Amino acid sequence: MKEFTLKYGCNPNQKPSRIYVADGSELPVEVLSGRPGYINFLDALNGWQLVRDLKKATGYPAATSFKHVSPAGASIGLPLTETLARIYWVDDMDWKNFSPIACAYARARGADRMSSFGDFISLSDICDKDTAMLIKREVSDGVIAPGYTEEALEILKQKKKGNYNIIQIDPEYVPAPLEHKEVYGVTFEQGRQELAIDDSLISNIVTENKELSEEAKRDLKISLIVLKYTQSNSVCFVKDGQAIGVGAGQQSRVHCTRLAGQNADNWFLRQSPQVLGLPFKADITRAERDNAIDVYIGEEYMDVLADGAWEKIFTEKPAVFTREEKRAWLDQMDGVTLGSDAFFPFSDNIERAHKSGVKYVAEPGGSVRDDAVIETCNKYGMVMAFTGIRLFHH
Repeated sequence: MKEFTLKYGCNPNQKPSRIYVADGSELPVEVLSGRPGYINFLDALNGWQLVRDLKKATGYPAATSFKHVSPAGASIGLPLTETLARIYWVDDMDWKNFSPIACAYARARGADRMSSFGDFISLSDICDKDTAMLIKREVSDGVIAPGYTEEALEILKQKKKGNYNIIQIDPEYVPAPLEHKEVYGVTFEQGRQELAIDDSLISNIVTENKELSEEAKRDLKISLIVLKYTQSNSVCFVKDGQAIGVGAGQQSRVHCTRLAGQNADNWFLRQSPQVLGLPFKADITRAERDNAIDVYIGEEYMDVLADGAWEKIFTEKPAVFTREEKRAWLDQMDGVTLGSDAFFPFSDNIERAHKSGVKYVAEPGGSVRDDAVIETCNKYGMVMAFTGIRLFHH
């Protein structure tokens, strides 16, 4: 297949639309089901690069959940804990025996289930039955993987009445070293972003604390790989092999940090006894539960606790999760890593990161205020590495 005709471009009025390789060679993808659109392919091809890099850097199968050309979540295939299985809504499945690639997707989808609603999935490894069963029950636009077992393909083809987008990519495909993009009739050309994210990139530790465990190194590399394929400005929080908060596309870096930090906080708050014990009605869907939890742990909690509202969601009225109770729970979060795609211009980013349990930081360095940023890291006993490399992505 040398070209694929799309239904339309970014919006329905943008026609015609297609994908093809400029030199006339075969496309590296095959559409096995559905009719992917313009944004679907943007998500699929960016997500595929992300999971490919994650597996290369860590050795683990990887998955990502993309929405609007940025990852809502990404993870390597570490086993689930009972708590994670509960907050990711897979505790009714045989989660203890999930394959590594299924664990990776459960974690990627579960990190920010609100943002992952209607995602496009990328898998580093062949999609198996476990992963297909997970995908089948979620609201999703499609999936890209290097292959599918017969059983998995049959399961996925049942989604959306047979119209679910299933793409197979050639894992051996190597694109041209120069890439092009056209804006307003003007063609841009640049070398592809092929920077290897490895231990050498985080070896320049500039803080007093220089102790980096192997797990911390792994998580720092994961954060940088996620940033490599996230719309800039961007900041990524990682914990135990998975992104738990992504702040993308913000003009102000501290806004990126606040957004990513809030997402990380929400991930941890979902594990609190107050949230795990919420008495949901039996007929409430997973998406409705996600929405209710998001409101319950936020400042607009009365939207779900007011009389006439809670009865539609809960079997009994939950107690307010007070600001003090939330802060006390969040104070237990520790060992989080933080990556930034460009330098922190002010120490306020570190102050905000500290509130979300950040212990390890990777950023390019090069700000005139580096000394103030380092000083703030030292105040909290953080370890910070200067990568010397910016990771903007547009």
